Amino acid sequence: MAQRYKCIIQYDGTRYVGYQIQKNGISVQEVIQKALKKMFKGQVILIEASGRTDSGVHALGQVIHFECPVDIEPVHLQRALNSLLPSDISIVQAERVSDDFHSRFLAKGKKYMYRVDLNLFADPFKRQYTLHHPYRMNLDKLQQALDKLVGKHDFTSFCSTKTIKEDKVRTVYEAKFEIDEAQNELVFTFVGNGFLYNMVRIFVGTCLQIADGLKEPEEIDRLFAVNDRNEAGPTADGKGLYLVEVYYDEQFLEEIKQAKN
Repeated sequence: MAQRYKCIIQYDGTRYVGYQIQKNGISVQEVIQKALKKMFKGQVILIEASGRTDSGVHALGQVIHFECPVDIEPVHLQRALNSLLPSDISIVQAERVSDDFHSRFLAKGKKYMYRVDLNLFADPFKRQYTLHHPYRMNLDKLQQALDKLVGKHDFTSFCSTKTIKEDKVRTVYEAKFEIDEAQNELVFTFVGNGFLYNMVRIFVGTCLQIADGLKEPEEIDRLFAVNDRNEAGPTADGKGLYLVEVYYDEQFLEEIKQAKN
C-alpha cells in the first residue's frame, strides 16, 4: 500500500544548478529521484520540495515529500536512500505523513542564513560556503537597515526581475545579524512567511552596501517606495546562503516574539 513520506534533507549545493531539475546541469531533485528509482527497481517517484534553491545555495533543513509505493519504516527508508545518495546530499529525517501533507503548500514560514567571511584574506576552505567581504562596516547602520525590512511589505525592489510571482507582498518576521568571533564571520538570519526569487541575496547585497557606508539605512525606505529592482544593491553570491528550516505551524512566531523580549 502506498504511503506518503516527509523528509528533511541537507545538501552542499556547490556542484548543483539548484534544487529543481533544469536542462543546464545536475540538480538535487534529479539526484534524489534517481536514487528512489534505483531503490524501487525502475519505478519513477517524483518528489516535491518546500521551494527551490538556486545554484550553489546550500540547505540545512529543506523539506520534501513523495509517495512511496510500499509502506516502509521511516528509519529503513532513510538508511536505504542515504546509501544511494552522494556524500553531499543526506536525508536527516524521515516520517510517515497523511496524504494531504504538502511540503510547499502547507509551509507557514522559512528561515535562511547567510554567511560572510570577514577575514582580510579569503579562507580557501570557506570559498564555497561564504561570501568574502573584508571591509570595515558600521554595524549600527547595518542593524538599522535590517530593522526596516521587518514587517509586511511589497518587496518588488528586492526580487529578481525573472520572478514569475505577480504578488510580491511578503512578511518578514526577523532580520538580524550576529558576529561569529570564532569563525570571524558575519551571519545574517532572515525569517519570513515566504521569500521571492533572490530576495535574501538582494537583502544581503543591499545591506552590505549600507554597512560599508555607500548608502544610508533610509535607502530601504526609498526602495520600498520605488519598487524597482534596478535601484537595489547587488545580488549576493549564492554560495553564502543556507535554507535553515521550514515551518509548518505558527509556533515559530511565538518563539521569535519570546526571543525579542
